[in-house]
Order: sequence, then C-alpha cells, then structure tokens
Amino acid sequence: MPSRQDETELSFPFTEPPAAGKAVEVVPGVLWARIPLPFRLDHVNVYLIDDGDGWAILDTGIGDGRTREAWQALLSGPLSGRRITRLIVSHYHPDHIGLAGWLCQKLDIPLLTSQTSYLGCLTISLQPGALDAKAYRDFYERHGMRPEAVDLVTSQGHQYLKMVTPLPPTFLRLVQGDTLRLGGRDFAVMSGDGHAPEQLMLYCREDNFFLAADQVIAKISPNISVWAVEPDGDPLGLYLRSLCSIRKDISPEALVLPGHQLPFHGLHERCEELAAHHAARCRLIDEACRERPRTVAEIVPILFSRSLDPHQMSFAFSEAHAHVNHMIRIGTLTQFIGEDGCYRVTAAN
Repeated sequence: MPSRQDETELSFPFTEPPAAGKAVEVVPGVLWARIPLPFRLDHVNVYLIDDGDGWAILDTGIGDGRTREAWQALLSGPLSGRRITRLIVSHYHPDHIGLAGWLCQKLDIPLLTSQTSYLGCLTISLQPGALDAKAYRDFYERHGMRPEAVDLVTSQGHQYLKMVTPLPPTFLRLVQGDTLRLGGRDFAVMSGDGHAPEQLMLYCREDNFFLAADQVIAKISPNISVWAVEPDGDPLGLYLRSLCSIRKDISPEALVLPGHQLPFHGLHERCEELAAHHAARCRLIDEACRERPRTVAEIVPILFSRSLDPHQMSFAFSEAHAHVNHMIRIGTLTQFIGEDGCYRVTAAN
C-alpha cells in the first residue's frame, strides 16, 4: 500500500491538480487529467499526448460508472474536436487498466501495453474467483494471518483487482528498448519491476520529461508486494534495481509525470529517498526479529501502525512480506517452520 513520506526538497511546477473534467498542459502537447478513485488514494493521473491528428491516452482509471462519467466529461470537453488515436497502459493494476476495454471499444482504438500487463489482467478477468482459492487462503494462514482476517482479505481485500472491464481481444506489445513515436516525438520505452511486473514508463529525451507511472511518486512509496502466486519472489529487490536504472538512464533535471500526486522535479533525489525508505523498513524488521522470531502477520503492525480495512490489510501484509523475502534473499533473515506450522523469520546474526 502507498505509505506517506516526509516532506522533500522536490519542486512542483504545478501546485494544484486539474479540476474534474478538465485538463492542464504540463509540457507542450501533453495534457494532464485526473480520474477519481474510491480509495484512500482517491485519484489516478492520466495523460493525453499529442499524436499528430489526435490524442494518445496513457492509463484509464478503474472500470466503474464514475470513471466512465469522468471520461465522458473529458471527451466532450478538453478532448473534443480531435480524435483519440490509441490507448497506452502502463501496468495491469485496475486504476491504470480498468477501463481499457471500454475505452478501446467505444473509441475504436488499439491497446498498447506490456505482455505481462495484458496477460495478468486477462487472467484475473477470466478467473475472478481464483484469488479466493484454498491455496491462497493457506498462504496467508501459513504466514500468521488469523482465519477471520483471511476471510476478510480473500473476500473483500482482492475486490480491487477485479475492477476491470473486459480487455480487447488483441493488443500491441511494448517492451524495454522500444522507441514509440507519438506525433513528432520519440519516446524511449522503459520497463520497471517491483510495483508491478514489466511496468511501462516513457521518456522523451529531447524535451526531458518522464512519464513514470507508479514507479516514482513524489510523496508516497509505491506498494511493493509479494502475492500468493509467487510466494518466494523478491519484488523489493527488483524495485531497488529499477531505481538504480532510472537514475542511470534519466536526466536528473527531467520533469516527472507520475501516476499519482503532482508532477515534480528532483527525480534522482526521490529515487534515493525511496531506497532509503525501504532500507529503514528493513532495519525495523531486523530489530523486531532480534527480539524474537516473527511471522509476516506479526511484522505488519511494526510497519503499519494505523487501523487497516481489508483492502489496506491485503496490501500491507503483502508489502511486509516483500521486505521479509528480500531480507531472506540477501541473508539478513532466516526462515523456519514453527511447531504450529507457521513460517517465522529471525535475524540471521
């Protein structure tokens, strides 16, 4: 789940987001709009990129009636008079891909995304009850979650993942290293992991702006989660690797256009802060596990002290698990199975 960060030294060229149904030009030929979300993080940013005789859309919002209304307002307002050429989706999370099928059908436009995003979303759409299966319930229980909490997480906590309209039957794959031509600009296609597998980002080197999706956000840390389908994965390690790549490949002066919150300058500083944030969380876990062995469920309140609803608990548990798996991978924690059948971790030395 996103976590709040301390105030930073970043600079924000736009101090207020666009109003509902409106769009703001953030660089020539790129419009920024906001779509509401029914969560604590109450919006997602979408971008409209000049594509010659029309606009290319980047990301969509979730698949619900309120989001459709928001798009109708944009299409009949600031986007009226020019056609929509194509839809680009950064990653498979429903706040970014949720309305892709509806928009592609309504506007008769192609979908461009990563193969992982398309197939991941398609799997959830075709098997909406899969995440409630016994194997996934067992996953939570083996790592210390109480049965009543498992009931809530598997029945309510995963509902967010199902907030998508049926995807188009075909898509165009974008991969790391591609160059995407939109209007008169070339965009380097980049791919990052950790928050979502093969999350796409676009960098216009000539005009020095970076469409970062959810990989780098100004004042929240993107959720980094272990999910039951890959219980031993190391998404945090992949995310930290991605931050290093971004600092290497993107200019420190680039304007960052993120998937949430405000556009900002200070990309390299923010990458350093995010890495430091996760290092601090690992230290908290190390200290706790030096006191006694702990399950992932027992680590959640160490990282998240506030009360959590089922949606937030699902993400908090999975994020705590990501830190645990990373620490096991780098050798600072060891894992064992207790007499009760639950997995616990303890400090390695």
